[in-house]
Amino acid sequence: MKIQIAGPGCPKCKATEAVVRKVCAAMEIEAEIEHLTNPAEFARLGVMFTPAVVLDGKVIESGHVPSEEKIRQVISQHIA
Repeated sequence: MKIQIAGPGCPKCKATEAVVRKVCAAMEIEAEIEHLTNPAEFARLGVMFTPAVVLDGKVIESGHVPSEEKIRQVISQHIA
């Protein structure tokens, strides 16, 4: 599973990455987590607002820091 955090490195982007890492650790999910800071990469992925979470190429959240519950729910659906 590849999870990308798209954002320029602002506090909200860092908080989003922290939420994703925390949930993956709690769920014992081994995921490749990458933080993208290049706007050209955001556009390529279809990200319109940051911070954004991209799971295996699909934007699952954007424009705000997601809750742990939301990330847990999306990952659970993805691995089911």
